[in-house]
Amino acid sequence: MLLAIAWKNIWRNKTRSLVVITAVMLGLWAGAFILAYVFGMINQRLEDAIGNEISHLQLHHEEFYKDYAPKFYLENGEKVLEGLDSNPRVKASTGRVLTYGMVGSAANSTGGKFIGIDPTREDQVTQLSTKLTEGEYLQRSDKNKILIGKKLADKLKVKLRSKIVLTFQDINGDIVAGAFRIKGIFRSYNTALEENNLYALDQDLSRLLNAQHQVHEIAVLLQDEEQVDEYARDLSQQYPTARVESWKEISPELGLMVESLDQYMMIFFVIILLALSFGIVNTMLMAVLERVREIGMLMAIGMNKVRLFGMIAFETIFMVLIATPLGLLLAYLTIYWFGMNGLDLSGLYQEGYAAYGFKSIIYPQLDAMYYYRIMLLVGITALLASIYPAITALRLDPVKAIRKI
Repeated sequence: MLLAIAWKNIWRNKTRSLVVITAVMLGLWAGAFILAYVFGMINQRLEDAIGNEISHLQLHHEEFYKDYAPKFYLENGEKVLEGLDSNPRVKASTGRVLTYGMVGSAANSTGGKFIGIDPTREDQVTQLSTKLTEGEYLQRSDKNKILIGKKLADKLKVKLRSKIVLTFQDINGDIVAGAFRIKGIFRSYNTALEENNLYALDQDLSRLLNAQHQVHEIAVLLQDEEQVDEYARDLSQQYPTARVESWKEISPELGLMVESLDQYMMIFFVIILLALSFGIVNTMLMAVLERVREIGMLMAIGMNKVRLFGMIAFETIFMVLIATPLGLLLAYLTIYWFGMNGLDLSGLYQEGYAAYGFKSIIYPQLDAMYYYRIMLLVGITALLASIYPAITALRLDPVKAIRKI
């Protein structure tokens, strides 16, 4: 009986009830979609960083990070790579020769990071060949050929087959220089990578560094991301002279972002629900004040405070229960469509996102557990929002309420 009365009371003022239901529905839709958008953006950044940049694990000489000196190369790097190739947990691995210096053309010069690669191995780890927009990928038979980012090429005012000069220190601290011809130009969603990284053959860079058959960095891509920490410990024990780091240690800002994202986004959603709750409270308070005489009559003929409280509370809960599935269904459909087709923001934020390493096409995604969390939070919000209007009704004096016209 109480439920039936509460249900009928909702529709006594259809316009007001529909406004509240619509507001809650749109609030849930917007909140869920923003959650999905941010989760999609961060997960996409994580996948890109691991798959195209830092990999799951990296090995360096324990002194390498002090000043990035080329003399700090990995001991027995070739044997380490052979061991990684035979491990079933490893999907792909590659060794790199690294140094920093100046890159110059006839028009300009700037600093850069020079990476000597094994073309086949590097492509298995970072899919570097797929990023080329001009020219061709490096081959083992090439000599003094290089790949350069589009932004760096524009800064140096060079193009395909242009000659550039790399200047840096070798392992003995002597200044060396080498001329390279541009074989390919790549584009990246990461501005820093496109502006700073240059890729040459490891044999060419090693020859200039006077470090034949040595590598400064080994990047490892695993079959299962869940085994990263465990395998990092195993490698540390197997190669005690090497510094083994997971992607969280290599990019701590990305690790912190991933670990804290869940808490931050749920706090954000609670703020949205808090804003919606004020609208619900306001509407229900108006409904109570408009029905003062009626509520006084119900109290006079014997409706106790518990039932009166329940009636007001159920009116609030019913409106929220109508809005919640509609809002979440709309959110699911929106997230599913954009998750399949992508949300293209390249016309607005491409340069801004690229500066932080994010792609401008976002694929929103939201796990099922978040829908359940949202429903729980909405239920709590509905209960809390019903308390003040119900208490206001309970404070009415039946005699004064009945006399009110």
